[in-house]
Amino acid sequence: MEDKQLIFHFILATLVTWRITHLIAKEDGPGQIIFFIRKRLGRGFWGQLMDCFNCLSIWVGAPLAFFIGESAALKIMVWLALSGAAIIIEKYLPEPLTLEEEEKKNELL
Repeated sequence: MEDKQLIFHFILATLVTWRITHLIAKEDGPGQIIFFIRKRLGRGFWGQLMDCFNCLSIWVGAPLAFFIGESAALKIMVWLALSGAAIIIEKYLPEPLTLEEEEKKNELL
């Protein structure tokens, strides 16, 4: 794989690792599906894994590293680097803004 292609694939895999990890660990998912899965898994190993961004990023990055690295050593390095990059993005990315509707008061103009 060419250097430019490797860099592109690494950046793309980093963003994918962050997005999937963030979706599972920090969001309730589309249609509340992640919330229901998390609730169903409870406080067991898998339920706790879903709440730990750092732990989860290792598992999410593993299959992506398999497709990027050519040698076994490179696959392991890319695997850990994807997790580390996702953790850095999560740490330094600002929290999203949330809009809350103000309480309507019953008063005359």
